[in-house]
Amino acid sequence: MSKRLTIPRDQDNAILTVDGKEVRLTNLRKIFWPELGLTKGDLLQYYADVADALLPHIRNRAMVMKRYPHGAAGDFFFMKRAPAPRPAWIEICTIDHGHGNVIDFPMIQDRAALMWVINLGCIDLNQWYATCDDTDRPNYLHFDLDPGAGATFARVIETGQVVHEALDTLKMPSLVKTTGSKGLHVYVPIVRGPVQKQVWTFAKALAQELAARNPALITAEYRREKRPRGRVLVDYNQNRWGSTLASIYSPRPRPEATVSTPVTWKELDKGIRIEDFTIRNVPARVAKLGDLWKPLLQARGRFNLSAYV
Repeated sequence: MSKRLTIPRDQDNAILTVDGKEVRLTNLRKIFWPELGLTKGDLLQYYADVADALLPHIRNRAMVMKRYPHGAAGDFFFMKRAPAPRPAWIEICTIDHGHGNVIDFPMIQDRAALMWVINLGCIDLNQWYATCDDTDRPNYLHFDLDPGAGATFARVIETGQVVHEALDTLKMPSLVKTTGSKGLHVYVPIVRGPVQKQVWTFAKALAQELAARNPALITAEYRREKRPRGRVLVDYNQNRWGSTLASIYSPRPRPEATVSTPVTWKELDKGIRIEDFTIRNVPARVAKLGDLWKPLLQARGRFNLSAYV
């Protein structure tokens, strides 16, 4: 367990020494969640408090930065290229997007890099699905369960249970977290091998099968205008190359400062709400329960998808 970082609250700008590295922090008293009075400094403190659980999930992965310079209610923009100048200790993941488009993404390798990226105004973190040594071979697949118009969160939970049961039938281990926004993310740790397009193809086939078997609850129709009302989208398309989802432990730019939080399937069965997990209570939950998603990091117990693709 790392020594706790304390973010200054009584000044706008500060230089913080983090594990021997100097990180320049700015606009610490700027309000990021007006309804709650939470500041950019509060966001940095949250990330500092969950860093030990978070970092293993995002280390060695390209980071797509989604920057909110004016806080959760303000406009945002995506930024892929690591800004310059930057500290010499920010590590880079270079990814060729074809047609001469080579992008140098930053990676969050340690607490100092985490503080540096969040200080850029990033609220949620969006990491590449494969590690930087082979950016086309992910080590998980996932489903984004997204309620359409007229679909309640109770129906999202019901959809999660259907997906869980299907994965169990296939002997595929699965983990679930709230998105922090409207839905759930279900992840399956896989043995690294299939390329991203193969993972996407498998996820699409399973999502379409589940939609065919549960037409009153689930849709796999990616085009929004064609989705039937009241259904939950089992979104397989987020598995496509170059896509990202909000990472584990990411706060979201919602008025309640909700966090994408790992939960157990038992908790899901009992009933949860997105709003149950926020910047204010997730650090204590993590301190008490540890990282519920450790299986996503472990070598043992991964599903070998190669036999299916």
